[in-house]
Amino acid sequence: MFIDTHGHLNSMISLTFDKSLTPQEIHNAQTIIDEARAYNVHTIINVGTSLIESKNSIALAQHYAAIYATVGIHPNDCTSSWRTDFAEITTLVKEKNKNKIVGIGECGIDMHYPDYNLIRQQDAFRAHIELALTYDLALVIHSRDAYDETLSILDEYKQDIKRAVMHCFSYDHAYAQYITSHEWLLGIGGTLTYPKNTILQDIIKNIDMRFVVLETDAPFLPPQSLRGKKNHPKNIPLIGQYIADARNESLEYIAQITTDNARRLFAL
Repeated sequence: MFIDTHGHLNSMISLTFDKSLTPQEIHNAQTIIDEARAYNVHTIINVGTSLIESKNSIALAQHYAAIYATVGIHPNDCTSSWRTDFAEITTLVKEKNKNKIVGIGECGIDMHYPDYNLIRQQDAFRAHIELALTYDLALVIHSRDAYDETLSILDEYKQDIKRAVMHCFSYDHAYAQYITSHEWLLGIGGTLTYPKNTILQDIIKNIDMRFVVLETDAPFLPPQSLRGKKNHPKNIPLIGQYIADARNESLEYIAQITTDNARRLFAL
């Protein structure tokens, strides 16, 4: 059995971002769940990126046994009104069991696009970390083109953070060592299979698999064999097979250990 630890089903069933899902759209998610289950992917962590999309994640989680939610504000969606939105997210987290919330995020630092506001992102990232600590939830970290900036904030909380994953890990061996030295996990998805991603491929060959969880980031970042198509939770076994082949291990072993890791990370 596999777990997709990072997907965006909201974006798979709705053409409009930051709009509340309709009952029909929520119903349409059944097809995705059924297709994933046919490929032995039985659980999906559906990740929030804004207040509305966090609410959508909760709505899906409450409707389907196979789905759990995370809530948070993606750094690229961190507007000047983020504190108001974050206060409402905090209210949702106070009822984490009812809302099937298992993590905070995705949150972090993204300096890829030129119009980023670093101070705002740093303030929001700290707020998310503290919310995860307060309510004993996993931290789902997004970091893009922000190697040192993300690391410096994580360093402030390194003694306190117990459960965290670096989503779509894209940095080097030293960063992987830092993450795993604190017993945090690396989220590994379709980008692992891209021919030019040799550093990550080398990391995966040598890492202790206790620190790896599988993710799709669906509908984004499909594996190499599906480039140009929308990603899907059912593609998790493709990523698992790539890792199994790279390490000369069985797919069954990769499925078991990454599932165990995901359950531990999200307290499932």
